[in-house]
Amino acid sequence: MINTSILSYNASNLPIPGIKRFNKINIINAVKMELTLTRPDDWHLHLRDGDLLAAVAPYSARHFGRAIVMPNLRPPVTTTAAAIAYRESIMEVLPADSDFNPLMTLYLTDTTSPNEIKLARKSEVVYAVKLYPAGATTNSQDGVTDLLGKCLPVLQEMAEQNMPLLVHGEVTDPDVDIFDREKVFIETVLRPLIQKLPQLKVVMEHITTADAVNFIESCNEGTVAATVTPQHIILNRNSLFQGGLQPHNYCLPVLKREIHRKTILSAVTSGSKQYFLGTDSAPHERQRKESSCGCAGIFNSPVALSLYAKIFEEAGALDKLEAFTSFNGPDFYGLPRNTSKIKLKKEPWKVPEHLSFPFGEIIPMSAGQTLDWKPSF
Repeated sequence: MINTSILSYNASNLPIPGIKRFNKINIINAVKMELTLTRPDDWHLHLRDGDLLAAVAPYSARHFGRAIVMPNLRPPVTTTAAAIAYRESIMEVLPADSDFNPLMTLYLTDTTSPNEIKLARKSEVVYAVKLYPAGATTNSQDGVTDLLGKCLPVLQEMAEQNMPLLVHGEVTDPDVDIFDREKVFIETVLRPLIQKLPQLKVVMEHITTADAVNFIESCNEGTVAATVTPQHIILNRNSLFQGGLQPHNYCLPVLKREIHRKTILSAVTSGSKQYFLGTDSAPHERQRKESSCGCAGIFNSPVALSLYAKIFEEAGALDKLEAFTSFNGPDFYGLPRNTSKIKLKKEPWKVPEHLSFPFGEIIPMSAGQTLDWKPSF
């Protein structure tokens, strides 16, 4: 819901010395816009562990009702028992009054068993299984090497249990250009997977290309969907290099050409039910981002809702924002929509240059910038 209030004054009533008579002109002094949304969920989130978990979890808990939490810890979360333990760790660091619900995932490996999928479904804690091709991104060294070979029995059990597969959609062949990894993955892995197991629910995470949009829209609604990050809608690959190397804009999948960004923007703001909010917020300590071998990941939890509102407003699609943030995700997962509300006010606010913690600093997305939409609690 969009609420707008306009404060106006009649110029003839303004007490301006020396002026006795005016035309009656309405002067708009202020326009206040406010969005009321069903509380959003984040369908792709990295919360890390240890001190980093304690630092970043409250940001997501403040804005989102639920989040699909990624399992690429060290060691990775490969069992239901480990997922339950990780969830308990998250709950321990949340504010006392928080009702945030972390939805856990398993890290798929070449040795994951079908029985583990059965345990996961019975747990009512694990909601999906994450595919990381080995070596594709942070802590993916234990990922899958042969999806349709070694993992086929597990995928079949997932289809039987209605357990979604969340896909980091990139090949890791060093002969494939990094900007083409998503396109090649679609053709060599994802399309054959859907053809072999059409009943398997699949979420292509953090899509970055027009190729991904075309693939998603060629698939059946309700079976194949995609999460989309704010960075991949707002930034293109020039953002990595303007004014020098920009490590805090470095993420995986890497940012792509402007033509891809525009295609994703159009798809997300179209009203299609196949796209929903997934921030891929992935915090790293500043020193690890600004090192000689900087880590991939953008910490956007503090600004994600503000940026999504900006995106939809500039596209003239604010009426479609709530479906993207709050409806499409739970509908795909077969979960109830949230009943609580959140407000976004059209009120400029400046993003901090950095966030300080006992262990160091984290640089948020849009650091130092002024954003127009501010979440209100």
